[in-house]
Amino acid sequence: MRRRRPIPPAPLPQREGVDPVRVRLPAGGQWATVRDHLVQRLSAGAGVVDGMFAAGLIVGADGRAVPADTPYAPGLFLWFHREPAAEVPVPFPLEVVHRDEHIVVVDKPHFLATTPRGSHVTQTALARLRRELGVPELGAAHRLDRLTAGLVLFTVRPEERGAYQTLFRDRLVRKEYEAVAPYDPALELPRTVRSRIVKERGVLTAREVEGEPNALTRVELVAHRPDGLGRYRLVPGTGQTHQLRVHMNALGVPILGDPLYPEVTGPVPAGDFRRPLQLLARTLEFTDPVTGVEHRFASGRVLAAWTSYEAWAAGQ
Repeated sequence: MRRRRPIPPAPLPQREGVDPVRVRLPAGGQWATVRDHLVQRLSAGAGVVDGMFAAGLIVGADGRAVPADTPYAPGLFLWFHREPAAEVPVPFPLEVVHRDEHIVVVDKPHFLATTPRGSHVTQTALARLRRELGVPELGAAHRLDRLTAGLVLFTVRPEERGAYQTLFRDRLVRKEYEAVAPYDPALELPRTVRSRIVKERGVLTAREVEGEPNALTRVELVAHRPDGLGRYRLVPGTGQTHQLRVHMNALGVPILGDPLYPEVTGPVPAGDFRRPLQLLARTLEFTDPVTGVEHRFASGRVLAAWTSYEAWAAGQ
């Protein structure tokens, strides 16, 4: 059995806390040159790719610029930096809850993506932390939706990242969320919601379908108010995309500020940070796989719709 060639270290430094893009040329291609492959593979367009080659911005494992007419060779690694589009800064602090030589736990604000993806690159928790803490090798052990606030775990040492990611994969991390949603006196709680959720590529929303359940959420009512709002504790037993939002919507009490459930609303303009989704990753509990320490972390954030609904609704 042929072993795959190990991935060489990146020959380019990070930019603003963002790693360079790595491309490995696939086997079986019919391209004559490296340039032909990248023009077809990248969405930037031939003119942009040609400009990057001309400026020496595409390099090989030795850090040297790769000429555009380099013959195509399966397995060849290339690196380059994408020129990110201007991003509106997310004007909320990223609070460090815990930091040691192995992990960093932060209390992420609403609207900040966890890791670079799509149009959110430099304005992400990972990129900001790398810059602010001066730890370029910091990595995310899991992800939290951009619109959800609360606790996120990052790892300091790349060689230990897999151990922490395995905790989440094997559901060895106990997570509790808090949400503000309408109060329905007819809804019997607490209850455990079980359903099958699918999320199709290119579709904004996830949906429930018939079949064996792959999503489990414990839903409890913590408190309710005369104005018709309820505060809920959500304990996920699985980690399907949008699971908590889908399950709350299915119960008839969609989370306040949700732009997808029950209906997809129009896109929010960049820089509009009003009426955040009222969902918070409140606690994380786990046994540290490296040190054996029992950790329990809690978010210090509050959900604005519960403390001051009028101000939240007015977008203040």
